[in-house]
Amino acid sequence: MSIAIGNYSFEGPFNNASYLKDKPGVYAILCSNNGKYHPVDLGESETVKSRVENHDRQSCWQQNCNGTLTVAVLYTPDRQLIEQIIRKLYNFPCGER
Repeated sequence: MSIAIGNYSFEGPFNNASYLKDKPGVYAILCSNNGKYHPVDLGESETVKSRVENHDRQSCWQQNCNGTLTVAVLYTPDRQLIEQIIRKLYNFPCGER
């Protein structure tokens, strides 16, 4: 399964971080409500799974989601550039850069 975020195809969205890998990439935190996904946050990490599981903005994610929190991921070594490009396209309520 995949979801388009910006011009990129992300794996997921997943309801659980256990589906993620500790590889370099960009992750998108999405809120699922009535079959639609709304962006909540976006980040990049050398170890995506560990970052999402231990993220300091989890309370912000919960406060900005009236549905189910999910995560989608794009594994890529170009994670920093892609994060910057996508951030310009969306108004994420969590994690200003």
